[in-house]
Amino acid sequence: MTARHRIGILGAGFGGLGMAIKLKQAGIDDFVIWERDGDVGGTWWANTYPGCQCDIPSHLYSYSFAPNPNWSRTYPLQPELKEYLRECTERYSLRDHIHVSCEVESAEWDEKEGIWRLETPAGPFAVELLIAAPGFLSEPATPSLPGIDDFEGETFHTARWNHDHDLTGRRVAVIGTGASAIQTVPSIQPIVEHLDVFQRTPPWVMPHRDRPITEIERRVYRRFPALQRIARSFVYWSREMLVPGFVRNPRLMKLPQRMARRHLEKQVPDPVLRARLMPSYSFGCKRVLPSNEWYPALMQPNVDVVTERIESVAPNGIVTADGELHEVDTIVFATGFYVTDVRFAKIVRGRDGALMSDVWNGSPQAYRGTAVAGFPNLFIITGPNTGLGHNSLVYMIEAQIDYLMDALRLIDQRGATRVEVRPDAQDAYNADLQSRMDRTVWNSGGCSSWYIDANGKNTTIWPDYTWRFRRQTQSFDAAAYELTAEPAHDERDLVTSA
Repeated sequence: MTARHRIGILGAGFGGLGMAIKLKQAGIDDFVIWERDGDVGGTWWANTYPGCQCDIPSHLYSYSFAPNPNWSRTYPLQPELKEYLRECTERYSLRDHIHVSCEVESAEWDEKEGIWRLETPAGPFAVELLIAAPGFLSEPATPSLPGIDDFEGETFHTARWNHDHDLTGRRVAVIGTGASAIQTVPSIQPIVEHLDVFQRTPPWVMPHRDRPITEIERRVYRRFPALQRIARSFVYWSREMLVPGFVRNPRLMKLPQRMARRHLEKQVPDPVLRARLMPSYSFGCKRVLPSNEWYPALMQPNVDVVTERIESVAPNGIVTADGELHEVDTIVFATGFYVTDVRFAKIVRGRDGALMSDVWNGSPQAYRGTAVAGFPNLFIITGPNTGLGHNSLVYMIEAQIDYLMDALRLIDQRGATRVEVRPDAQDAYNADLQSRMDRTVWNSGGCSSWYIDANGKNTTIWPDYTWRFRRQTQSFDAAAYELTAEPAHDERDLVTSA
C-alpha cells in the first residue's frame, strides 16, 4: 500500500530538519522525512572520526531561530552538533515524521497524477512536493587503487570510521590532507606505532582560534539571548569581509596568505618538511583549514609525509611511484566526498523519465540552487552553487527554506498543483553565475579542488556575499516559474506566469 503525503523530505541533516521545523511552525503537518542513516544529524551523525569538529564558529553554525547558549567551545565538536540536531528534532516534535535507516531507492515523477512516486525500505510513497536535502558531504569518495582488494589489513573512510579497529601500536596510512585529515592525524598520532601521511597537494593552514566557552559566558547567553545574537552577527560579518578577496580580487588575500605562511614557518623549523608543506597555489583556491596541531603532529618522529604518487597497494602496504613499499596494516581514506557527482541525481527521474544525472551531464545546475527545469514539484536544499568557502552553510540553508516557504504560500494562494522553473530562467541564472566565476580565486588560483566538476565548471560555490543570496531568495519569484492549476470540471489546464 502506498503512503501518501503532501510533502516528502529527503535527508535529516541541517537542511531537512530546518525545512521540517518551518513546516511545523506554519501549521503544515502532512510531511514525511526519509533518512538513510540510523538517526538524525546528516554529516554530523555519519562523521565520527577522532577529532571531528566544525570549522565554522558555534554561534553561527546553528539555526538562527534555535540558538544554543550551551556550546562548550567556540568551534563546535561533532558530538555536540549531533546532539544539537537531535534536541531540535525533539523540541519541534519531528520524530513521528522521520523514517531512519530508510534510504530512498528511486523517485519518479508521475506526469498523469502530478505526484512523485518513491521506493524506500519502508515501502512505496507518493508525495505532491519533493524536497531533497542530501547535503554536500554525504557521499564518501574512495579512490580505486590498484591492488586494494589484495590488501591484508583494514581499510575505511573517515566518514565511515571503524571504531572496532583499535589503532594503538599499528602502522597506519592516512591518504589525503584535507579537512578530515588535519583533524584525524593529530588525534591518532600519539597512539600509533608509525603513521604515513600521503599528500597530493598541501593545504593552506591558519592558526585555530578555537577555545573553551566559559560557564560564565554560557550563563550570560542563557540570561541575555540578545548578546548571543550579537556574537553571531559579529562572526557573520567578519567572515563576509573575506568575500572581496575570494571573489573580486584574489590579491587581497595576500595578508591572510602571509599569516598562513608564518604559521607554517613558526611550527615547522625543518626546511625540507616545510618545503613539502608549502602550497604553490593562491590562498583560498582550496578550502582553507584551521589547526594548531596539524604541523606539530607531522613533525613527530613516528610520522612521515609522503609526497610521491601512489602506484598501487600491496598485501602489506602501499607502493609509491619511486618503487618504495610503505608497510602499513591500516589504510584510512581522508579523501573527501562526491560533491558534484550527486548520488541523489542518479535516482531521480523527472518529466518523460529523464534521469537528473543525465540532464546535468556532469555539471549540476539549478535555478537559485533550488529548482531544476524538467523536474516539477521538486526543490533542492544545498543544491548547485550554494556551497561556501568562507561562511556558514546554515545561513544559506535558512535562505533556501524561507524561499520554499514563500513558494508554498503562493502555491496555496493560487491553488496550483504543479510548479516548475522555466528553462530560460534557469539558463540565464547559471550563465550569469559562471560569467562571474572565472575571476574568483576558486577558478583562477592555480589549484585542483572538489569545487570543480567533471567538465571543469565550478558548480559548487556561491560566488558572492551570502547576504546577496538571501536577498535573492527573500520571496518566491513566480515569474521564473510555470504554475499549473487543476482544471475545474472539464476545463483545460490553466497555466499562469506572474
